[in-house]
Amino acid sequence: DYYRFFEDVCTVVELKSIAQRFEVAQMLSEDKIYADIAKETGASTATISRVKKCLNYGADGYKLVLERLNKKDK
Repeated sequence: DYYRFFEDVCTVVELKSIAQRFEVAQMLSEDKIYADIAKETGASTATISRVKKCLNYGADGYKLVLERLNKKDK
């Protein structure tokens, strides 16, 4: 259901951006360094910094999803 919702609401570019930011969040949560994240994802250091700020000071949306996915993988 969520997939179909986002497909209707977002453009392809927006969906790719969301996916990239989530990948950045995963890598930051694994304590990877900015240079490695930028190289692997193609994200700018500004994007990586924004995601890091959200992880540290945001509404915990990234953390919630990361935790749920980690539980699902176990």
